[in-house]
Amino acid sequence: MSATQHPPAAETAVEPSSETTRLGGLFSFTSIAFVLLCTFGLGMGLAYVFGVPIGGRRLIEGQYYWVFIGTFLAAAFIALPAVKSHTHVPIYDIVAAALGFGICMWFSMYAWEIVQAGWTNFYAGVVLWLLMLEIARRSGGIPFLLVVLVLGLYPLVADYFPGLLMGIPYTFERMIEAHVFRTEGLMGITTKIVAEIVLGFLVFAGVLIATGAGQFFIDLANAGFGKYRGGPAKVSIVASAFFGSLSGSIFSNIAGTGSITIPTMKKVGYPPHYAGAIEACASTGGVVMPPVMGAIAFVMAITIGVDYATVMVAAILPSALFYFGLILQVDAYAARKGLVGMKPENLPSAREVMKRGWPFLLVMIFLVWGLLYMRWEYYAPWYASALMIALSFLQRETMMTPARIFETLRQVGTLVTQTAAIILPIAFVVSALTITGVTGSMTSGLVALGGDNVYLVIALGVLACFIMGMAGLAIVAYIFLAVTLAPAIIEIGGLNTVAVHFFIVYYAMLSVITPPVGAAAFLAATIAGAKPMLTSFTAMRLGVVIYFVPLFFLFQPALVLQGDLTPLVYVLPSIIIGITLLSGGLEGYLLGVGMVRPWLRLPLGIAGFAFSFPGLTTTLVAGVASAVLVAVIWRDNRNGVVAVP
Repeated sequence: MSATQHPPAAETAVEPSSETTRLGGLFSFTSIAFVLLCTFGLGMGLAYVFGVPIGGRRLIEGQYYWVFIGTFLAAAFIALPAVKSHTHVPIYDIVAAALGFGICMWFSMYAWEIVQAGWTNFYAGVVLWLLMLEIARRSGGIPFLLVVLVLGLYPLVADYFPGLLMGIPYTFERMIEAHVFRTEGLMGITTKIVAEIVLGFLVFAGVLIATGAGQFFIDLANAGFGKYRGGPAKVSIVASAFFGSLSGSIFSNIAGTGSITIPTMKKVGYPPHYAGAIEACASTGGVVMPPVMGAIAFVMAITIGVDYATVMVAAILPSALFYFGLILQVDAYAARKGLVGMKPENLPSAREVMKRGWPFLLVMIFLVWGLLYMRWEYYAPWYASALMIALSFLQRETMMTPARIFETLRQVGTLVTQTAAIILPIAFVVSALTITGVTGSMTSGLVALGGDNVYLVIALGVLACFIMGMAGLAIVAYIFLAVTLAPAIIEIGGLNTVAVHFFIVYYAMLSVITPPVGAAAFLAATIAGAKPMLTSFTAMRLGVVIYFVPLFFLFQPALVLQGDLTPLVYVLPSIIIGITLLSGGLEGYLLGVGMVRPWLRLPLGIAGFAFSFPGLTTTLVAGVASAVLVAVIWRDNRNGVVAVP
């Protein structure tokens, strides 16, 4: 795409996830109703966050939470179809939306009595519980519903389980009371995350996307990397890193950037499964790419009890190492296959791209400054959104016309609705684990099972992360493991808290590219027209860095910028060199040296992994082996034993 051919920003806005909403055209009746509902919810959120009085009084926490739940529960019934083939809103969804909204508004009127006097209404609570389960099914599918339902009903049978799974039993009525009305459930951490902390970042992401940031980052990546060998693959990686950080969604990232980058990669010679795997990996890494990241980062900040800036800073090096390894592999593949970059005449001008898109970079810098220096926390994205809206008037392409304002509200509303539909039902899981006391028993049970062997507990943890990640969404896996597994690892090994929680996040997230589930790889395969399982296995190989880096920062917290940072002087270079060697072994081409003969690829990969491991003995032994292997590879290329296509 040339610099003069990019479409207007309003036409490049991308729906935030792969699941299709049924809002219809921009100004359809359904879309207008949805936007009005979401605008009300966003307005109440803005008033609550900044303490603006409504009717002469500020909203108390419970009041606002019920208003938020009711608004976006109703919005979810409008936007998310019961069956994917449905393109209209049937009468039963209108009834469900009205019922959910009405019940929550009624509860908001009794918010003070709920907190102070324990006021509840069992029958209305059951209805709201059932409505929330249906939204869980629509947003996360049957697997997510089963996780929420089975774990949510656990209090009914908690005393029937043996050992570490035994908990305090509850009647159905008391369980509903805890799930719906108490701080252990809907009035607790999950609603706080989405209604207070994540809300501003979703508004910011929606404003950026609606004003054309997605296309800008793709053009910027094209201008910077498109001309190099395998350029489209590198563009995919860079664009997905930026876009993923904004949207916080793996699937919207694949749908948004992948629809452009995957066909381009195929056009220059990347096989369909490889192109899909690249996009799946790059989009997965975007969820933990600063500065915005996904909702799971905010959950982590609250769970650990640190500010968001701490989590954001801790994510910098792991993200950089992951994308470094990914770029090295696609570059090695391009070198081995003789793939070239795109023609200069087909690339946008860097000057023109920056001239058009500098407001996006300025706003991103402002957001980081607000988070790290000013410590504005969740006020920062609201300020950044206001700045972006102000800057939009400087250019005709991004100017906030009435139509663009409506589109932005719809974009933001869709992001918030889908995020709320995923996160709010998790309240039932958190409530069930908390009220039964099973979290403490599981922690002590894991410690006992590990027999004070931290490596065994970590191995059990890796397995649990994979299983939980495959059973549901990564955020569900993290919440469950953060309260059960993390304390056990910290208790036995005395390891850094931030490093342990990042370890869980990374491994829980890997299920989206790992067979047999590999949902992200399967979506990318659909766009690429490739075999899903082959794409998933290829994504697993390309994302190899993300499989072992969590182990490294678990034992060396300096890699998540915790504690003494002196070890970075020698640990970071060894990991960078090790990743370079590993990438050369996996792809058959070593950067700066040349082609690698087939029988040398496995030894080179093993040596690279060992060289990366933050231990003096392994690094020294692997260093000697690596030097020998590199010398052999250099000699082969010098003597013409192997040749680049």
